[in-house]
Amino acid sequence: MLPPLKTVKEGLRRTTETLAAELAHPGHAMPTWNELEWRLASAAGAAHGISPLLYRCSPWQNLAWRRFLETQYEHVAQRHQRIADLLKRIDAEARSAGVAMVALKGSALHAIGLYAPGERPMADIDLLVRAEDMEQASKLLQSLDYVASFTQWKHRTFKPAAGEPVMGLGEHRDTPINIELHTRIQERLPIRTVDITRWIFPRHALPGLNPYPSDGALMAHLLLHAAGNICGRSLRLVHLNDISLLATRMRISDWELLWDQHEPAWWAVPPLHLVARYYANAIPRSVLAQLEPACPPLLRRLSRRQTLTQVSCSALWLSPLPGIEWSRSLGEAGRCVLNRLRPTAEARQERADMLRTQVWLKGQDWVRQKHARRLLTWLTRPVPRMDTLYVVRAALDEFVSAT
Repeated sequence: MLPPLKTVKEGLRRTTETLAAELAHPGHAMPTWNELEWRLASAAGAAHGISPLLYRCSPWQNLAWRRFLETQYEHVAQRHQRIADLLKRIDAEARSAGVAMVALKGSALHAIGLYAPGERPMADIDLLVRAEDMEQASKLLQSLDYVASFTQWKHRTFKPAAGEPVMGLGEHRDTPINIELHTRIQERLPIRTVDITRWIFPRHALPGLNPYPSDGALMAHLLLHAAGNICGRSLRLVHLNDISLLATRMRISDWELLWDQHEPAWWAVPPLHLVARYYANAIPRSVLAQLEPACPPLLRRLSRRQTLTQVSCSALWLSPLPGIEWSRSLGEAGRCVLNRLRPTAEARQERADMLRTQVWLKGQDWVRQKHARRLLTWLTRPVPRMDTLYVVRAALDEFVSAT
């Protein structure tokens, strides 16, 4: 039975912030949590993609907690091997077909050795191709027994022809490996699109899988991805961990990509502030000093005091206007409100695709109600996030307390 939502809300906030502190600087005293709080900690660990990392770095010896972390580490390690094998096949097929691709985000972080197998979950494989190669790349994936699932403004998603999502808490070795095919690297923040494709695709890319042109390019992508997730209240702690680890490899000259352009990367300021909040000394002060003047004043002020909980699924209540503080003009803010009141055809299609493909939305009556009914509900009472409730329920069902 689900505890009172106010209890869940406070428990998620407390456990999320405690886990964030422990991941950044392992060795804190083990919390004196009750059984429910340990279960909520497992929900937060799974939602934020950090359970395997905590298994490797945190000494806390609660028996049920250690069993959960160890199981997650084993599942992620086995799934990593499946992903690595699939990437080798994609590379070989792309070389043969003469198609250049960039393996993005998690694949790139593993390739440069920032994570060992088993430490970092990967929800899917992200690949960047030239727009003119999209159809050929799609056929290449279909030759590997993948089928097109849906297309949205950011990417085209492919899923294995066989296999179903695995219900439960956290990572599972048998979860199908989806592939997202991109022709642009871009985010809407929240209305205006920021596009950094020119930084990401190598000038002289060769057929097959290519690395990012530089650590600075990889950092720019991680920061833009994190910015999009902060704007949409879906940031994960593993995103901050990625940025902090990559920052340790970078010289000041590597950061210059972010401001050596016509428009400095103003959108990088909120994720950089969050990393600096949890990972002391990870971000050079000179980097923030270079970028902060370009960041809109309201967003700059808010980002200095935001917490991980506030911009992630650990915040239990749905935000009525997520990301409106990212607007760069009154006109953008107005469009943000209007789109919330009257979703565009594109937004309605994306919602339909989510209802069809996302495990955590299946069987949820509220998300299938008409938009006007949902708006009325938002105006009359707090509405919990369905993705958060899914992982909380899974934690309550599967976390076995020590006896």
